[in-house]
Amino acid sequence: MKRYVRISFVALALVAAVGATAAAARRRTALPPDFGWAVVDLTHPINADIPIWPGDPEFRLTPWASFEKDGYFLNEISIGEHSGTHFGAPVHFHEGAPAAETFRAEDLVVSAVVIDITAAVGDDGDYRLSLDEVKAWEAEHGEIPAGSAVLLYTGWDRFWSDPDAYFGFDAEGGLHFPGFGAEAAAYLVEERAVAGMGIDTHGIDPGDDEEYVPNTLMLGAGGFHLENLTNLGSLPPTGAVLVIGALPIEGASGGPARVIALVPKAG
Repeated sequence: MKRYVRISFVALALVAAVGATAAAARRRTALPPDFGWAVVDLTHPINADIPIWPGDPEFRLTPWASFEKDGYFLNEISIGEHSGTHFGAPVHFHEGAPAAETFRAEDLVVSAVVIDITAAVGDDGDYRLSLDEVKAWEAEHGEIPAGSAVLLYTGWDRFWSDPDAYFGFDAEGGLHFPGFGAEAAAYLVEERAVAGMGIDTHGIDPGDDEEYVPNTLMLGAGGFHLENLTNLGSLPPTGAVLVIGALPIEGASGGPARVIALVPKAG
């Protein structure tokens, strides 16, 4: 016997109309008036046109059940673990290392440090965050706290709707997009003991870094990466808190995630 109850199309229409109005009202009043944080979504919507890493599985959304046939609506989804805005676990680069399900809920709520290099990057797809830039940031904003996530704001998310530009393909198929430089990554992992690194490109490694140095270091230290972020320009250099909606899929090297930042309201 089906676990779903069939109801008339008239009833469905009424439920949908009332439900939509109620849902809109709930969304407007979901947070208490005195909630002291602004909510910033750092996540790209997922659809068939998102930039997919060369050779990775394509995103597929396949109808599985319909109201007309089954009395309910359901899709089957298929996507690579590191497509869209996503979370990466240590096993992605290190055999036998911790997988996605080993991260506790409290490991996924972390303070955020944002380093803005948009002016320096411009349209330079080979730009790397330097150690000098990290130290200049600390001279202005203070030492990067251990256990925080360092988010690199490059402005590259403006190319999200153009996969060729986003990857920066050259004539030979090479990739060119900005990322963390090797020295900067080593400093953040070894000297500042950060919990993770994030970026608004398809990798914390620069596109032409075929040794994946930042990922190797960050994940080797038991941390995580966040890639294909957006809206980093809405965050302050310090003070924001990340809530990372990473799915605890057993044995997974990561997966698409809803990444939300809480930013203190001025008051």
